[in-house]
Amino acid sequence: MKTDNYLEEHSRDLNRRSAMKILTMGSAAGLFGLLGSNSARASGLLTGEIKGPGSSVHFNKSLPPLKIKAVKAIGTAPEGSNLVIVKVETSEPGLYGIGCATFTQRAEAVVAAINGYMSDFCVGRDADNIEDMWQAFFVSSYWRNGPVLNNALSGLDQALWDIKGKRANMPVYQLLGGKARFAVDTYAHADGKTPEEVAEQVQKYMDQEFRYIRIQQGGYGSLYLARQPDFKDAGFGRPTDEFMDQVAYVQAVPKLFREVRKRCGEEIDLLHDTHERVQPVDMINMCKRLEEFNPYFIEDPVSPENMGWFKQLRESTTVPFAMGELFNNPNEFVGAISNHYLDYIRCHISQVGGITPAMKIARLGEFFNVKTAWHGPGDVSPVGHAANCHIDLAIWNFGVQESVFFSDKIREVFPGTPELKKGYFYVNEAPGLGVDIDEKLAAKYPITNDAGKWTLRKRDGTIIRP
Repeated sequence: MKTDNYLEEHSRDLNRRSAMKILTMGSAAGLFGLLGSNSARASGLLTGEIKGPGSSVHFNKSLPPLKIKAVKAIGTAPEGSNLVIVKVETSEPGLYGIGCATFTQRAEAVVAAINGYMSDFCVGRDADNIEDMWQAFFVSSYWRNGPVLNNALSGLDQALWDIKGKRANMPVYQLLGGKARFAVDTYAHADGKTPEEVAEQVQKYMDQEFRYIRIQQGGYGSLYLARQPDFKDAGFGRPTDEFMDQVAYVQAVPKLFREVRKRCGEEIDLLHDTHERVQPVDMINMCKRLEEFNPYFIEDPVSPENMGWFKQLRESTTVPFAMGELFNNPNEFVGAISNHYLDYIRCHISQVGGITPAMKIARLGEFFNVKTAWHGPGDVSPVGHAANCHIDLAIWNFGVQESVFFSDKIREVFPGTPELKKGYFYVNEAPGLGVDIDEKLAAKYPITNDAGKWTLRKRDGTIIRP
C-alpha cells in the first residue's frame, strides 16, 4: 500500500521520542503506522509489543474474560423508603458492581425476582457483554416491560456498567463519551400551603444558588384544598383513601405561579408537577393560563393511558412538557419524541431497565431536540442518582436533573453518594459509578411491604389515576 511505502521510506527519520509524543497525543493509529507494516502491527496486537526500526512499544493486551460469579439483592430503608440494590460479584477476586433496582412500592417483589430468577440466569455469563445481557434478560420471561422485572434488570445493568468502569479505571461517564458539562444542574422542591409560603421557599433556594425550582402547593394535587368528600360520608372506600378536588386544583395553580413570579422575578426557572391527576381538557385550559408565567416545564400533564390526547395538548399551548415517568417500555418514548409531543424526557431510569436503554432514549431525543429531565426522587437510591448523573454529564441534550438532599444516614450506608453544591450535582470521580454500599449497616434498616398511599378518589369515590 502507498501508506506503508511512505512509512517505510521515512521510518528511519523517526526516533523513539517522536513515537512517544504521538502516543501521548492519543493517536494510536498513527503510532501503529509509524512502527511498521500492517502485518507487523497485527502481530504486535497479539503479542503486546509493536516493533519499529530501532524501537519497540509495549502495551497492555486485552483483559482476560470476566465471568459473573454471583448476583444478589440488597434491600435497605435508612430513611423509610424501600431501596433495592443489585450486587454482581465476578470471577476476579474483589471485583463487584452495584446497581439500583428500586421499585419502592413493590420492593419485596423485586428482591424475589432478583434472588429467585436473576442469579441463575446470570451466573457463568460474560460480565463484559452488557448489551447482550440486557437483551437476553429482557426477553427471558417472554412477557416483558413490567416494573418489577425492569427494575431488576436495571440493577443488573447498572452493576455491569459499574464493573466495566472499575475494570477500565474510569468513571462511567468517561465510558459514555466523557463530560459535556462540568457538573449536573438540578432543581429543588418548594412547597407550602399558600402561594406566599411557596414563594418564601423559592427565595430560600434562590439564596442557595439554585437556578431551577419546582413549585407545588400542598403536595401533588393540592389535596388540602379539598373539603370532606361525599364518598367518605357514604362509607365508600377505605378511611385512608385520599380525596382530590380537581376543579380547586386547576384554579389554584395559575394563582401560585402569579404569586411566585411577583415575589421572585422572571430569572428563576419554575417547574410544576401535575402528577397525571387532571383530565386532558382541564389540563389544556390550565396550561393556557400558565403561558404568561413562562414555566420551564409542566411535568406529567396526562396519564400514560391518555397519550392519545397529546397531539391536541401540544397544539393547544406553548407550555413545555416533561413526560415519561410511568413509561415501562423504552419504545413508549419513540412516538412521543419523534412527534415533538415532549420537550423533556421524564424517564425513571430503573423503570425502563437501566443505563443501557436510557442512553438510547437520550440519543433519540438529541435528534429531535428533546432534552432530558430524569426522574430522581428520594425513593431512588444514591446508586440510581449516580447513574442519572453519569448520563447527564455525557449527553449533549441534557436539560435539568431532580435533586435530593441526602441525609448523613444515607451517606453512611452509601459511601460515595453524589454531592450537591450551589444547585449542582457532582459525582464521585472514582472508577465505575463511584458509589458503594455498607451491607452490614444497610441490614440494620430492613425493607417492608408498605405499598404507600396511592389510592386517590374524586368526590363520588371514582379512582383518580396518578
